[in-house]
Amino acid sequence: MSANILEKIESLPPLPKTIIEIEEFRKKFDKETFELLQIIEKDALIISTLLKISNSAMFGFRSKVETPSRAIGLLGINFTISIAIGGTVQNLLNTNLEPYSISSDDFMRASNLSSTLVSLWLSHVDVDLKNELLLPVLLQETGKFILADIITSEKKTEEFKTLISSGSSFCVAEKEIVGLTTSEITAKIFRHWKLSENLVELIEFVDDISKCSNDIKQKAQILDVIKTACDISNPLSDDNTEKAIVKATKYGLDVKALEKAIEKLQDRLLDE
Repeated sequence: MSANILEKIESLPPLPKTIIEIEEFRKKFDKETFELLQIIEKDALIISTLLKISNSAMFGFRSKVETPSRAIGLLGINFTISIAIGGTVQNLLNTNLEPYSISSDDFMRASNLSSTLVSLWLSHVDVDLKNELLLPVLLQETGKFILADIITSEKKTEEFKTLISSGSSFCVAEKEIVGLTTSEITAKIFRHWKLSENLVELIEFVDDISKCSNDIKQKAQILDVIKTACDISNPLSDDNTEKAIVKATKYGLDVKALEKAIEKLQDRLLDE
């Protein structure tokens, strides 16, 4: 890993106190809604992010969500935790994502679509697995902020874009230009912030599943399928959902449930 990458990760601002409290709350076996509400009510950014996302078409709630307590009631504790941590992390790292030809809003939208898709997919397959994967699914692309920063500062944006336009995937282009992929950088960021090792391990080898240990391989495969379907440059496009279904089939995952979830989410987005 180059000194530049290490330097950028080590110079990141610390996680806000609210996020440390939420991360502690997340590890509890018994989680009470009122306790989560008490934590997030101290953070205006989290509340505005939560309300904005709750009112987006991807959830399809019938009436406007105007309070954080109603948002938690509708989204559930685990989804709320994911949005709170995800929105804060993206705000801390907020960098120009020009090498990827997207804005921070595009990135946030793709991340939230990822969480919604995994929720719709796994709700009927394995609820515990769904709850475990909501946060890593939302956060797994975080490393792109650091990568974009490095690609830009080393004046390699055009070289990177040329690789993408000639058919290279993001992770192949990242490896070639920077030497590390998004999932590897994301893992390093989260280790620096001392987030749970379980979360870090799930994300670390999504770009190279062969390196995963057997006990987490299936979870990493699910993250890979979601990342493919909700690719940041064109989430839920026909091409990307097709690629995701091919991967899910290869991995032996529940493809029928995935196809239903994609269809349901695409229908909701038509209302945007």
